[in-house]
Amino acid sequence: MKLLSFAAGARESWGAVIENGVVDLGRALPQYPTLADFVGSNDYERRDAIVGRHKPDLKLGDIKYLPVIPRPEKIVCAVRNYLDHHHEAVAFGMKREITEFPPIFLRVWRSQVGHNAPVIRPKVSDNFDWEGELAVIIGKGGRHISQADAWNHVAGYSIYNDVSVRDWQRHAQQIASGKNFVGTGPFGPWLVTPDEIGDPTNLKLETRVNGTVMQTSTTSMLIFSIPRLIEYCSTIFDLVPGDVIATGTPAGVGFTRKPPIFLKPGDVVEVEIENIGVLRNPVVDEA
Repeated sequence: MKLLSFAAGARESWGAVIENGVVDLGRALPQYPTLADFVGSNDYERRDAIVGRHKPDLKLGDIKYLPVIPRPEKIVCAVRNYLDHHHEAVAFGMKREITEFPPIFLRVWRSQVGHNAPVIRPKVSDNFDWEGELAVIIGKGGRHISQADAWNHVAGYSIYNDVSVRDWQRHAQQIASGKNFVGTGPFGPWLVTPDEIGDPTNLKLETRVNGTVMQTSTTSMLIFSIPRLIEYCSTIFDLVPGDVIATGTPAGVGFTRKPPIFLKPGDVVEVEIENIGVLRNPVVDEA
């Protein structure tokens, strides 16, 4: 099943995708105002039966896609979590070692945009780079979650583009300043439930800029697995329904190329992940 958050006119809602239509579950299930509320509920396990009682209310072409979880409490991003990306960073000249614990940082929800929405290159930089990533959405919250139990806490999967302002990222050892500019976190187009994903540890990921393939890898290259990331994050803070874990990006980013390639206004970035779909965003300059 595909679930998404959307806007229809001035109204925000969420729903299920059926072929080229959307069942407006925000209207049908007012007890769950947001998708995050639904994935954290006991009804989530009954989603097939619930959606099966409804017909599409809207056409996909008539909605505005919102970030899958528009206002998550936490967006946790893994750093250099693909082995091929680690090797490319070292070859570029960065002094990096594979650590015992997963390096992470936090994104703020206001940095996010939805599928098809413009991603905004800030006025202060032209070092604007792509990072296609698999996103994990938490359904069942918890603290001190074991790796053995971690899969039971996953509501589904989506696509994240952790677009980075590289020069600002290097202002200090903590990289969050280059990762939180407004309009730099595309997230979408939808959440796909685990039963339709297949093996999440071996999904093909591809990032394209203007149709040219820039990144291609599989999630088998993750250094720290999804269960390990969930275990680690839940040791630090309570995970809650709707939290997002962006699992890192593979090799092929722009700053390591010679000469470097950065995103510019008019570019279109697409991140495609097997069994999920395509997250597409045009690039514009900050007004």
